[in-house]
Amino acid sequence: MSTVDALSFPLLRAAWLPATGKDLPPGLSWREAQNQDIPFFRRLYADVRTAELAAVPWPEALRQNFLDSQFVLQHQHYTAHYQPADYLVIEDAGEPVGRLYLHQDGREVNVIDIALLSVARGRGIGSALLKLVQQTAQRDGLASVMLHVEQRNAGARRLYERMGFVIEEDLGSHQRMRWRATAAALS
Repeated sequence: MSTVDALSFPLLRAAWLPATGKDLPPGLSWREAQNQDIPFFRRLYADVRTAELAAVPWPEALRQNFLDSQFVLQHQHYTAHYQPADYLVIEDAGEPVGRLYLHQDGREVNVIDIALLSVARGRGIGSALLKLVQQTAQRDGLASVMLHVEQRNAGARRLYERMGFVIEEDLGSHQRMRWRATAAALS
């Protein structure tokens, strides 16, 4: 059994988002991630990093080993440091297309990770999910929604800025961005 196959999700979950996303695009839904979703999340992780690794002249086996080890470390970090959390599979017409991991601590929401397969990007899915997170944070009287974005991910940063997030701190490879519920009026 590989290290990837041995991964699991914590039993304690948050279930913070509303059960349905009535404001999501037609066909879009989410469900709680299960251990059997790990292979999809592994594929998603590799898909997200495709452009970054395109210029690296590694043999395919080495590239896959690297991606697997990085995925394992990321999964272990998320599940160890953010509990309880929402670990959600994003589905379009019943097919998995992404993930949304959230941690809510009573003051703010941390978007631990939002990722979509390349075929699902640019269709408004990310903005619809973030809007729902913002609306739910505002509904619950939370002060803000916080996330991190990689410096080289200009497309995601533009999306977050359109959604009202502002850069709070430059952390080198990433920027911390925050949306403040008290200063925002969602339409």
